[in-house]
Amino acid sequence: FMSILEEEDQFPDDHFSDARPFLNKVRVEGLFLEVAEMVALKQSLESLTAIVRFFHGKDERYPRLTAQAGDIQLFPYILQRLDSIVSRHGSIKDTASPELGDIRHRLQRKQNGISRRMQALLQQAQTEGWAEKDTSIAIRDGRMVIPVPSAYKRKINGIVHDESATGKTSYIEPAEIVETNNEIRELELEEKREITRILRRFAEDLRPYVDDLIPAYDFLAYIDFVRAKAAFSLYIEATVPAFSERPEMFWYSARHPLLWLSLKNSDKNIVPLKIEIDETQRIILISGPNAGGKSVCLQTAGLLQYMFQCGLPVPVSEASRFGIFKKILIDMGDEQSIENDLSTYSSHLINMKNFLRYGDENTLILIDEFGTGTEPMLGGAIAEAILKTLNQKQVKGVITTHYTNLKHFAAETTGIENGAMLYDSHRMLPLFELCIGKPGSSFAFEIAKKIGLPKEILEDAASKIGEDHINYDKHLKDIARDKRYW
Repeated sequence: FMSILEEEDQFPDDHFSDARPFLNKVRVEGLFLEVAEMVALKQSLESLTAIVRFFHGKDERYPRLTAQAGDIQLFPYILQRLDSIVSRHGSIKDTASPELGDIRHRLQRKQNGISRRMQALLQQAQTEGWAEKDTSIAIRDGRMVIPVPSAYKRKINGIVHDESATGKTSYIEPAEIVETNNEIRELELEEKREITRILRRFAEDLRPYVDDLIPAYDFLAYIDFVRAKAAFSLYIEATVPAFSERPEMFWYSARHPLLWLSLKNSDKNIVPLKIEIDETQRIILISGPNAGGKSVCLQTAGLLQYMFQCGLPVPVSEASRFGIFKKILIDMGDEQSIENDLSTYSSHLINMKNFLRYGDENTLILIDEFGTGTEPMLGGAIAEAILKTLNQKQVKGVITTHYTNLKHFAAETTGIENGAMLYDSHRMLPLFELCIGKPGSSFAFEIAKKIGLPKEILEDAASKIGEDHINYDKHLKDIARDKRYW
C-alpha cells in the first residue's frame, strides 16, 4: 500500500464513509435513510466500486489486496437508484419523481411571483416615505416581510410578524401576500411529504441488499485501515525490515517516531539508536546520567517492537532485522496505588515477580530505573538477584539503572552487556547516543557542580561515599577520555 500511495495516481482516496450503522437501521420495516445518509452511501459506494476496479488485474503487483478485492460484490442497481434520487450537492433531484418535479415547478412560480410583488410593495412604501430608502425585503419565520419604522406600521395593511430589539422597526407581511405565502407553505409541506415517500420507496428497494452490502463495507474499512498505516509509515519515513524467525533485535538507525515528529520542525536532530540483542547478548543494561536519554532508548525499544508486531513498518534502516516476541513485559513509570496500598517499590516488586514467573526465551522485558524506590544497598542486591534469574531464564531485554553493583554484575556475566548513554563531560551535555560494551557514569557530582551546589556540600558528600565509589565513576570517565585520545 505504501507503493500505491507513492506511485499510483488513480487510487480513490476520499469518501471512506461507514454506512453500516444506517444500513442496519434500514433493516427495520418503515425506517428510511436521511438525505445526508443517502449522500454518504452514494459517495462511499462510488469509492468502493473505484477501489475494486483499481485492483482488477493487478494480481502480480498487489496479490493480497487484489485477492481481498476479488471477493467483493458491486451494486450497480443501488448506485443507479441513488444517482437518480440524490444530486452531487447533497439534495434530492427534481427528477426523483414526476410528482416532486411538478410540486417544485409550482413552488418556483409562486415564489417568483411573490418576490416581484413584494419588491413593488417595498418601492411603493419607500415612495410614500413609510420605509427607509436603503431597506430590503427580510425573512421572518420563513415568510417575506417589509421592515418599516414602527411609527408607520399602521400605514401598511398586513400582519406584524416581529419587531427589532429596540422596538424601532416592525416587520410586516402585507395582507395581499398572506394568502400566497400560505400557498407556498402548503407546497413546501407537500414537497416534504413527497421526499419522505421517495426515501421510503428507496429503503424498500435497498432492504434486500443490506446483508450483501455489510461485507463490502467491512472491506472498505479494511482498505481505509491499511491506507492509514501506509500513510503514517510514509510520514515517519518507515521501512519494512527483514523478518527473523528467532526472538532477536538487530536494529540500526532506529528512531522514536513521535520524538522524531516533534523534532522534525525544530532545528534539533534525533540521535538514531543501534541495538543488537540475540542469544549471546540477551540483556542490555543501560546506565548513564539523568536526562541522558535512557528512558527514551527504552521506550523506543518497546514501541518499535510493538509497532512491528502490529504489522506497522518501523523507522529503522533497511539493514535492520526484527524477530517476534511472544510476550513483552514492561515496568516503566510510577505505579504506586492508594486503593491497593502499594508503594512505588511494592508495585515494582510485583512486576518483577510476574517477570520471573512468566519470562522465558521468547520474552522481551523492558525495565526503567531497575531496583530504585528503596534503600540503595538492599534494592541493588535484590535487583542483582532478579537480574541473575532473568538471565538464567534466557529472557531478552533492555534495562536502565544507576546501580554500580548491576554494572559490575553485567561486566562479569555472560548474556548481559553494559551499555552507556554518552555524555560530553567538557560541555556537561548529554549526547543521547547509546554505546554498547561499557557502563556509563551517572555524572552525579559533575551535574550537581554544574547546577551550582556549594563546594563544601559536594566535598562532604564525597567523603561520605568513600573513595572506591568515587574512583569507579572517575575511572569510567578516564577510560572514555583515554579512548577518545587514542
